[in-house]
Amino acid sequence: MKVIHYFSLIKFSHTIFALPFAAIGFFFALTSTTNTFDWNLIVYVTLCMVFARSAAMAFNRYLDADIDAKNERTAQREIPRGVISHTNALVFTIITSVLFVFFTYFINTLCFYLSPVALFVIFVYSYTKRVTYISHFVLGLGLALAPIGAYLAVTGEFALVPICFSCIVFTWSAGFDILYALQDEEFDVREGLFSIPAQFGRTRALMISIIVHAITIAFVVLVGIIAQFSFFYWIGAFIFCSLLVYQHMIVSPHDISKINIAFGTSNGIASVLFAVFVIIGFYF
Repeated sequence: MKVIHYFSLIKFSHTIFALPFAAIGFFFALTSTTNTFDWNLIVYVTLCMVFARSAAMAFNRYLDADIDAKNERTAQREIPRGVISHTNALVFTIITSVLFVFFTYFINTLCFYLSPVALFVIFVYSYTKRVTYISHFVLGLGLALAPIGAYLAVTGEFALVPICFSCIVFTWSAGFDILYALQDEEFDVREGLFSIPAQFGRTRALMISIIVHAITIAFVVLVGIIAQFSFFYWIGAFIFCSLLVYQHMIVSPHDISKINIAFGTSNGIASVLFAVFVIIGFYF
């Protein structure tokens, strides 16, 4: 089985959404405490991020294989077209889950003890579309573990600012997942699946996404004020918030043809540039 098929299965490129925020949590911990930089630790944190997300995506593809096969948009994914079998997807999920827990052991005791909780959160998301339209927010909760998890890896304790960064990720990712779900509105209604577009329709779903992203912007401003970050933070904040606004400018109830630009390109650029300027601001 070609490795590239597994990279496609887990949408490895989408790691770019949460990983920059993990970096923010990691470097904030270094610059706001007496902890020192450790190459081993940053490798462990990165591996945990990759393995946790890989496990979550593989499990989602495994669980949704029958649904994906019925949906024209997703019918060419690896499991429906037979490139990866159900069994191999499940085995991959188990292996990456074990590796995630394994590497948390080398970080600290708290991260190790909390690792099953993290896995529970990211796995339960895959079931939520069958029972509730707030599934987007469960996804957001899973991604929101990144900054606080990285901070815990360095310090072994909770703090307000990393939690605020997690709130940014929570609302940001829930908002863009609502946009992404617009593509499957009709399919979800037909199959009895739950999503905000299926529940409220395209126009109201877009409005809900706008409101959620407005809350994201409020959190971005709030954390900057609370932590009294430097000018570099505000440059990153401006870019990040501008790209949030941009994605809502190119998607409308009458035209969702640019969903992939709004969902993938815009948010990927936003997270990376935000993290770059925020981390620079920690040191200057």
